[in-house]
Amino acid sequence: MGTVLGEMRNVPWHELQHAYGSASQVPGMLSRIAWGDGPTAEDALSDLGQWIAAPAVFDATVAAVPFLWELAATETVKDRAGVLELLAAILASGHDLHPEWTRAAHDAVVAGRPTAARLAADASSPEAQTHAHERAQAQAQAQAQKQAVRDAAVRLLAAIDGHTCAACPPRTV
Repeated sequence: MGTVLGEMRNVPWHELQHAYGSASQVPGMLSRIAWGDGPTAEDALSDLGQWIAAPAVFDATVAAVPFLWELAATETVKDRAGVLELLAAILASGHDLHPEWTRAAHDAVVAGRPTAARLAADASSPEAQTHAHERAQAQAQAQAQKQAVRDAAVRLLAAIDGHTCAACPPRTV
């Protein structure tokens, strides 16, 4: 049985760059997104977005995208919709001096399309339904989170399917 972000240790983060320098802090941010409470996860997601997506993508972006897809697919992650929105931001970003980073980052986002399609189509899970019967308030919150994830996944699918940029070859859907 694998663990969420278990393969992160195999990435040479200290050799990669983000907007402000060494990407050695990226694993900590991904971990806070995975296991932090709501505010901690949101702050980490915001910081990570500034490091690897806005205003440009970096080699650290390419390494982080598979882990972002893993987080988007993990039901215990507090802000899965935010993770999907970060993936959409990466797809919309580039790096003028390193088009190879742009293409690799975009390819990594596009590679997760099946996950986005599954999330866009997801109905309530049996776990959420069982929990919902136990507490009506938890049901409303779980449903709102599910809907936010679904909506973000639908937007990301549209962005993936309509993606064009100078660094990427035309795609067939």
